[in-house]
Amino acid sequence: MKTIRWGILGAGRIARKFASDLRLAENCELIAIGSRTRQSAEEFNKEFSVQYCHYSYEELAQNPEVDVIYIATPHNLHYENTLLCLQHNKAVLCEKPFAMNRKQAIEMINLAKEKKVFLMEALWTKFHPHYIKTLEMIQQGLLGEIRSVLVNFGFKPIPPVPARLFDPELGGGTVMDIGIYNVFMAMSILGKPDHIEATMTPALTGVDEQCAILFRYKNGALAQLFSTFSSNLATEADISGTEGRIRLTSRFYEPSSTVEFYKERPDSKQVIPVHKEEGFGYQYEARHVNNCLRHSLTESNVVSFADTLLLMEILDEIRKIAGIHYPADEIW
Repeated sequence: MKTIRWGILGAGRIARKFASDLRLAENCELIAIGSRTRQSAEEFNKEFSVQYCHYSYEELAQNPEVDVIYIATPHNLHYENTLLCLQHNKAVLCEKPFAMNRKQAIEMINLAKEKKVFLMEALWTKFHPHYIKTLEMIQQGLLGEIRSVLVNFGFKPIPPVPARLFDPELGGGTVMDIGIYNVFMAMSILGKPDHIEATMTPALTGVDEQCAILFRYKNGALAQLFSTFSSNLATEADISGTEGRIRLTSRFYEPSSTVEFYKERPDSKQVIPVHKEEGFGYQYEARHVNNCLRHSLTESNVVSFADTLLLMEILDEIRKIAGIHYPADEIW
């Protein structure tokens, strides 16, 4: 079986977590790191001992030994970083949010199609056992007709606060950083909303410090989604139907979350057994990408281009309604 050779573009915290979990995926290896500074690249290399240590993103993209590149840079760089890699015929797994807006996402996907090169948004939750089990239970009808989805995600940043959280140039604010998980979860269960309401509390920089979102559906179902950098929340998800309820405990978007099932009475809790592996949880999506590449696929059947474009469309609409604007939106 072909060994898939990975490179990572960006050497920050999430890049290190992904690199650590890549060791848990089969028949693949991390061979290269690309960073804009020599210091960060070499610090990463001390920890993971990669074969190639590149001091620019261009060098990494040009490396003929690399099969696929994981993009782990700030939100505002995903567009240009992905285009760079695709132009050099490198398969790409791009961290969420995929782009700053739908227009950028369309350009990224169109180039991947033109080049016939694999591209996927790194929505890691879609590959986690607890999420897959939750969807199975819903599809089996254990909850009856879904009537509501309640999701919250919030934390109070600890100083020194990373610049990316509040800088509009970097795609700051809660919606794009953490609220995307709330939106993704609601749409996974209820689909595209028929009506959206959104309001936000602005930070001093103009981005959203808090955002409350309401999805309404023609069948009467509702999704209430809340994200904040002002306080520490439970970061849980409640999915309720006419026959039962599922509660995904903190953190609902990570594989450490527990699936609790309540049938009829509030005190009828069952903890649903779900297989848990060691690691942070990035190995699941890495395995999927490896499998796609071995089968010469250019698009994932789990995180499709249509899925990514719909998510970006809804995020754009939420931001327009709530008044969250970025410099990158000038190209809309």
